[in-house]
Amino acid sequence: MAEEYHRESMLVEWEQVKQRILHTLLASGEDALDFTQENEPSYTGELGPPGRSSLDSMEMVYARQIYIYNEKIVNGHLQPNLVDLCAAVAELDDKNISEMWAMVKQMTDVTLVPASDALKVRTNMEVRMEFVRQALQYLEQSYKNYTFVTVFGNLHQAQLGGVPGTFQLVCSFLNIKLPAPVPGLQDGEVEGRPVWALIYYCMRCGDLTAAMHVVKRAQHQLGEFKTWFQEYMHSKDRRLSPATENKLRLHYRRALRNNTDPYKRAVYCIIGRCDITDNQSEVADKTEDYLWLKLNQVCFDDDGASSPQDRLTLSQFQKQLLEDYGESHFAVNQQPFLYFQVLFLTAQFEAAIAFLFRMERLRCHAVHVALVMFELKLLLKSSGQSAQLLSHEAGDPPGVRRLNFVRLLMLYTRKFESTDPREALQYFYFLRNEKDSQGENMFLRCVSEIVIESREFDMILGKLENDGSRKPGVIDKFTSDTKPIINKVASAAENKGLFEEAAKLYDLAKNPDKVLELMNKLLSPVIPQISTPQSNKERLKNMAHSIAERYKAQGISAKKSIDSTFYLLLDLITFFDEYHAGHVDRAFDIIERLKLVPLSQDCVEERVAAFRNFSDEIRHNLSEVLLATMNILFTQYKRMKGTSPTTPTRPQRVMEDRDSAEIAVSPDCSAGNHGCSNSPDSDAHLRSQARALITFAGMIPYRTSGDTNARLVQMEVLMN
Repeated sequence: MAEEYHRESMLVEWEQVKQRILHTLLASGEDALDFTQENEPSYTGELGPPGRSSLDSMEMVYARQIYIYNEKIVNGHLQPNLVDLCAAVAELDDKNISEMWAMVKQMTDVTLVPASDALKVRTNMEVRMEFVRQALQYLEQSYKNYTFVTVFGNLHQAQLGGVPGTFQLVCSFLNIKLPAPVPGLQDGEVEGRPVWALIYYCMRCGDLTAAMHVVKRAQHQLGEFKTWFQEYMHSKDRRLSPATENKLRLHYRRALRNNTDPYKRAVYCIIGRCDITDNQSEVADKTEDYLWLKLNQVCFDDDGASSPQDRLTLSQFQKQLLEDYGESHFAVNQQPFLYFQVLFLTAQFEAAIAFLFRMERLRCHAVHVALVMFELKLLLKSSGQSAQLLSHEAGDPPGVRRLNFVRLLMLYTRKFESTDPREALQYFYFLRNEKDSQGENMFLRCVSEIVIESREFDMILGKLENDGSRKPGVIDKFTSDTKPIINKVASAAENKGLFEEAAKLYDLAKNPDKVLELMNKLLSPVIPQISTPQSNKERLKNMAHSIAERYKAQGISAKKSIDSTFYLLLDLITFFDEYHAGHVDRAFDIIERLKLVPLSQDCVEERVAAFRNFSDEIRHNLSEVLLATMNILFTQYKRMKGTSPTTPTRPQRVMEDRDSAEIAVSPDCSAGNHGCSNSPDSDAHLRSQARALITFAGMIPYRTSGDTNARLVQMEVLMN
């Protein structure tokens, strides 16, 4: 039975190890099994020395913000803004991190439509249009900041003057950007700067009013453009009516496609959303400019009139960036934040997070972006935990990717869960409404695993005081009802074969049935052993006595069968302790009162019938009980006959002496109360008791070893 239990617990453990190996192998996403990369990142990181935190300074600050966030949630306060909490972490000297959080804040500041799940929200046209608007605003504000920095960093060359505003800022910026006349620019100048360059950069800074100011001042050279631009500027979604759009596109194809003014071509392509194959690389020479230009050309409504070269959907653009260009095009090792930005601003949040997570030094940022998206119900999660970190699921629209959020979080916490279990618990709390493939609560499962891995039972789950009350642990912060969690951890410990820890945990969860059931399993193998200080038996005996005293004082009891087995095992421990100490008469008194074995022929059948009701924990010790009782009878018999001069007097070692002839006996007849006279009646009585034991051993429906039977018979023969 014990072997079978051990085998089952080993299988459970191996299943968990397999899951961990799979998690690590598959965590890098689509190309998870491509082992050609030379510096494949470690998903667990370098573990520090035991007793020291494995969190670096940035991870510590993030963990602090997560603690603040959860504290508010648990205490029933208004849900705090996790984006603001995480953005506060951004180090002042790390521009990339600050910009990343500014971008996340901008992209998540959208009005969500009511929907049953994140996929319906994310595929809703209004929401997708708002993502594009937010991305454009972010790119425009970033560019405006860039022009400010450029102008104020070159004030002499910029010659800033006039009325403060975007128009004057762009004029000064062009003094730096285009210091000399550029051949091919058309339609004249405004205040000495090329018209179309002024219009383009005003639009690039997100100020259509400033661009309109330029258009009005140069309207005589621009033909119908002023009318088109006015319509574009005042339309809800920056979209011309189909009739105007067709007219503009026709004009573009006939007169402007091969125009020498790159700014003019770019402005027309943006307003008319046309010629999507031209990347306008002369003007949009940076990745951010390219993104801005293309997002301006993305259309959502299918009017049926647009030709393929004039129609760019968001899905097409997303595929182009993620699959057609991919990581190699963007030199991700040199500029990881740039590729993250490209994916995030095109609403490919899951792909962006999965990519950043693979960079070990940036992993903590990726995890916290994922947490923000998860809390805002914007994250598309994998339906199963065996999925890769980033995957496409059957039934999803083309191009949609899902993130294995549970795996992401577990991979991140694995680095520090053994050294910083409190912090790991804060992250696991996000999984409180998630279920695994068996329908088990993920928070409970993670708590269970971390407690068993870290062995911080008292700190996390609380501690049982001497009076039976429970001292709260870290887990009490997250829930008022701790019993299910403690029972879950106890069950996991039991499945791993950690019976002693499991018994303590069940005790903590006020589950006496399981406490005594496990104590019975623990006590049974050590019952016949000799007690020595710090031994396994001594520790378990003290633990059992402590439980027994507390249960009796508080009137706690378990199921009758478990309860009676527990107290019988305690009595048997006392019996063997007295026996090993050489107190044979005291030991005999105990075994006589326990009525476990017959000490007269009249009682044999009654004891055999009673034997059927004993649990396995008692039955497994029967051989040793029979041998010990027979040894006691033999000792009493030898004492009555007088000690043989050839047998040296020494302490009892009954359990270890294989030959009954070596059993030591005390020469002092007055040591006990049983059979001190040499009368034939006393001899016969002892022999009768020994005969009853032999008969009992032969009748019980339990196979004792041949060695046990041989030794019983040998001692009985020596008594005749």
